[in-house]
Amino acid sequence: MLVAGIRHGTVLTVAVLIVLVLGLAAAFRIPVQMIPDLEVRTISVVTGWPGATPQDVEKEIMIEQERNLRVLPNLNRMISEASTGEASIELEFPFGVDINEALIRVNNALSQVPAYPENVDQPRLFSSSFSSNAFMHFRLKPQPGNPLNLDIDLLRDFAEDEVRPRMERVPGVSDIGVGGGAQRQIQVLVDPDRLAQRRLSLADVRDAIRARNRDRSARDIDSG
Repeated sequence: MLVAGIRHGTVLTVAVLIVLVLGLAAAFRIPVQMIPDLEVRTISVVTGWPGATPQDVEKEIMIEQERNLRVLPNLNRMISEASTGEASIELEFPFGVDINEALIRVNNALSQVPAYPENVDQPRLFSSSFSSNAFMHFRLKPQPGNPLNLDIDLLRDFAEDEVRPRMERVPGVSDIGVGGGAQRQIQVLVDPDRLAQRRLSLADVRDAIRARNRDRSARDIDSG
């Protein structure tokens, strides 16, 4: 065969060139996607609980939600994450599942959760597929002498209170996630003797703080 190829070298060279040209033409015509079209449908369940520790979020919210969500039909995988003040569960369904019907089933399953602790936000649902899940990442860094005097400790609060609400109002944006930075914590130190002098108890202080948090959440919703 090698001898035949040498004898017909011109024909072999032309054939190789033709295959090379066709291969290059096909390579330039193949569509390129940043994220492959895997056709996997996902539904994310996000539940906020301001100020709660990851351990409390897992125990009081996530475990109960998982118990009701894991029996959903056609569920391929469930990924859960508990962080400070938030529970996040991602549900994956195969191609061909009606995402609207799946959303209804997920919402019905969440309604079976017996009860949530006080001051827990209503669960939020987001649906997407990898084929349409376009994304962007932004990194925030405080510059010296900025007008708001923001430092690295205040930057996350600024992103949550100012940047996130505005980006969520952009058409086509379904979800905004904020990561990194320092999360705000407030410690309330109580003097039992002074409380007793004013005929107050620790329960009164706790109720006052919860009422304050509810009022602040209501103002944020109205301003949004």
